[in-house]
Amino acid sequence: MAGTHPSPMAGPAQERFGPRLWGLLLVLAGNMLIDALEVSVAVVALPSIGTDLGLAPTGAQWAMTGFAVGFGGLMLFGARVVALLGRRRVYLGALLGFAAASLLSAVAQEPWLLVATRLAKGFCAALTAPTGLAIISTAFPEGRARARAVSVYTLFGAGGFTAGLLLSGWLTGHTWRLAFAFPAPVVLVLFAFGLRLIPEQTASPGTPRRYDVLGAAAFTGALLALVSGITALPGRGLGDPRAVGPLAAAAGLLVLFVLVERGAADPLVDLRPLRSPALRRAALGAACLNGSYLGLLFVLTYQMQTVAGWSPLTSALALVPAAAPPALTALSAGRLVARFGAPRLIAGGAACAFTGYLLQLRPSWPLDYTGRILPTLLLVGAGFVLSFAALNMRATSQSAPAERGAASGLYQTAVQLAAAVAVAAVAALLAAGDPGTTPAQAVAACRSALVLVAVLGGAGLLVGFTGLTRSGTSAAPSTTPDGAPRAPRP
Repeated sequence: MAGTHPSPMAGPAQERFGPRLWGLLLVLAGNMLIDALEVSVAVVALPSIGTDLGLAPTGAQWAMTGFAVGFGGLMLFGARVVALLGRRRVYLGALLGFAAASLLSAVAQEPWLLVATRLAKGFCAALTAPTGLAIISTAFPEGRARARAVSVYTLFGAGGFTAGLLLSGWLTGHTWRLAFAFPAPVVLVLFAFGLRLIPEQTASPGTPRRYDVLGAAAFTGALLALVSGITALPGRGLGDPRAVGPLAAAAGLLVLFVLVERGAADPLVDLRPLRSPALRRAALGAACLNGSYLGLLFVLTYQMQTVAGWSPLTSALALVPAAAPPALTALSAGRLVARFGAPRLIAGGAACAFTGYLLQLRPSWPLDYTGRILPTLLLVGAGFVLSFAALNMRATSQSAPAERGAASGLYQTAVQLAAAVAVAAVAALLAAGDPGTTPAQAVAACRSALVLVAVLGGAGLLVGFTGLTRSGTSAAPSTTPDGAPRAPRP
């Protein structure tokens, strides 16, 4: 029975699990690693994609934002699909879809096909990433065995971003298409083992009976229109229909989404968890952290490859100091939160990241890696070490047990959508500057984008200090991990 202490005879069985469970864990954790590296693969490849397909930064950025929109925009819809069709069927289907989309993106000759495949891969990740953790929660015995499985799952997810940087840097040196194709055979191997190892799941009595396709399409369409409008705005202005039209469409689709959800018996979005101040602050803080982080990597990649002429592999190695620390410390994140409390870590992490962004507000030429870029990357990496797991845990710390799934979905949606909006805005500012070829023009083009990154980081710091000052006696729940830590996803 849940909540009871195991008998002494149950201890050894809970601490160990056999080959079949190890195989299942490797399938789930391996796919989590693939999901996590998809963003970093695109970061390094963006300049090569732009050159090959003749795209400005506003066009190339869709390789990143398309995946983020598919992941964040369809995450709540994905939870509904899993509830209706079952975990096993959806997980295996998503693996096949991910492999097919990887191959199609690698051979794409038109930008629209590349964007469509990235959107599809984001949706597949939205189906598998949370479902993998749910499978662990039911397939592994409660106690040390489950805790160990979650730790492995978390470690693979945290290491995925670093692995994506290095693999993409190496493969993009040959062609960016290899960087987008290599997940396909890996995922097919995971599918073959998953056929034998992923357990069946019966639907619960309270499972909704409708998919709400219209609501999901309206929400995703609104996000795509918003990104399109953002990328067009700086270069065209509010007087140009090509900028205003997508923004107006985004507003209209959001209104449609609200109307659809209000009239639905089983809406996709459960807003009750937002009554928790801890969830609101955690979602906003994580959105600022993730958005500013990816925006910074976009600018630095642009500077290193497009302006300075560094190779993809050199650029990837240069960015590792920002990505490796969260992976190396993933297993100790829960203990860190238990010792210092989530509010303190969130504020400290935001302060580290913001300090790093400030160092970049005066871009130097030639690029000063050791004196300016490296300290920034280390500070941002430290910010993730301190705050990202704390933000995940804080997000559900004040939610009722029955609402924690919905709270986690809202939180993860905010994190992914911030990535899409921030990267689109950074790309728009870079393109609007028309940097040309001289170092002075390149510095001027990057300045406004870095200011936006710093503003996002400053907003995250403000949210962190607000949570620190208002936590008071309510900080206690956040000092102990609430359930299993979710794998960090930068």
